[in-house]
Order: sequence, then C-alpha cells, then structure tokens
Amino acid sequence: MRDAARPGPARRPVEAVLFDFHGTLAQVEEPSEWVRQAAAACGVTLERMRATVLADRLVTAGRAGGPLPARVPPRLAELWADRDLYEHAHREAYTGLAETVDAGIEGFADALYERLLAPDGWVPYPGVEPTLRALREAGLKVAVVSNIGFDIRPLLAAWGLDALVDAYALSYEVGRCKPDPGIFLRACGMLGVDPERALMVGDTPTDAGAVHAGCAVLVLPCADPGRDNGLGAVLDLALPG
Repeated sequence: MRDAARPGPARRPVEAVLFDFHGTLAQVEEPSEWVRQAAAACGVTLERMRATVLADRLVTAGRAGGPLPARVPPRLAELWADRDLYEHAHREAYTGLAETVDAGIEGFADALYERLLAPDGWVPYPGVEPTLRALREAGLKVAVVSNIGFDIRPLLAAWGLDALVDAYALSYEVGRCKPDPGIFLRACGMLGVDPERALMVGDTPTDAGAVHAGCAVLVLPCADPGRDNGLGAVLDLALPG
C-alpha cells in the first residue's frame, strides 16, 4: 500500500488548451430541424413526417457534421478528399451529396449548406461557456483546432464566445488536417506555448493525433445537441489542484 505521506507523480503543467470544434464545443442541429429550416428558406413548408424521411436520406447521403456518407459518387471523389483543405471543395462536396437526394425543392442543396454557416444551425454544448471562461480567468490560452472547410469565427462571435478564444487553427487555412501533428504544432505556435504544456480536447481518434506533436490529450464522448458532453473535465486536468 502506498505511503499516504508520499507525494504522487507530478502533473505536467498546462498553459494552453486546444479544442476541437464539432462534437466538442458544438453539435449540428437535429437533422429534421435542419431540413425544415432549409426548406423554409426556399419558401417550402415541410410536414414533420416528410422532413424526417428526407433528413434520414440526406444524412445517409452525407451531411457535414454527420456520419461519413454511405457512398461518395466518383464525380465528387476529388472534392470529398479535399473538403477540409479548400472552401470551394467543402461546399461543392456537401451540396453535391445533398443533390443525390431528390427533394423536389429548388435551391435546396445550397440552403442546406447555408444552415451549416449559420449560428442557428449549431447548438453549443452547455459546458462550453463556463469552461472557456474558467480557463480565461486562470490565465490559460485557448485555441480551436478543427478539420473544416469554412470559417467558424462568426459562429463563436454570435454565441458570445469569441473573446474567450485566442487563436484558430483551421485545416483549410493551415493546409494540414488532424491527425497530422503539423496542425497542432501550428496552434501551439499561434499561442506561443510549448506543445508539452498544451492539452488537446476532442471527441475522435484524429484529435488524439496531438500526442505525436507532444501534447496531452483528453477525448470526450460526442453527445447529442444540447446534452452535457463532460467538458468540465477539462478543468480538472488543466487547472492546478
């Protein structure tokens, strides 16, 4: 039995926390709501049952923020491969996938994509604001590290969280995608922090790639929109005991 008076192993000090975006800070809105809102933008009101059926088909085809598509048509393969590296590839890949589902609504694929760019198309997790604020008050730096093909800064600003984030390492701007260590190193460089004093927080194995950059990693379970995803655990690791 360990001597109660003997100190435990020293905990590596944390000076910065890197956060994944989708599945960690926020989740895309519920699929049928996504479909109803996009249809409304096209001047069409969908009944709940039709919206649910259409949403199921669109999610299977491939929704940004959803599961990987069941099949990527050959004509979209190159765009799909580059979706997180170029803005045009991201939009064209996902609108192209949406167009494989015949909804009979003019302009629907573009409207679906526009929901992705709108703050209302996402639901921040409930622990985000208090966690980011506690890190700010403790003097830790924060960056968002995301594989994504569009600018998420306006979303954070709309949610009143932009003042709590110091830097953004977005794949389409950095030219690297997680789990490439380069994107994590770029984030640490933006913050002026040694990777060994940074904690990466995400929800997928790609986020765990930060260990190859020298960062500590916390992988949390992805939760449904509006549900607690345990983000408060970050404070237990990042702040002094």
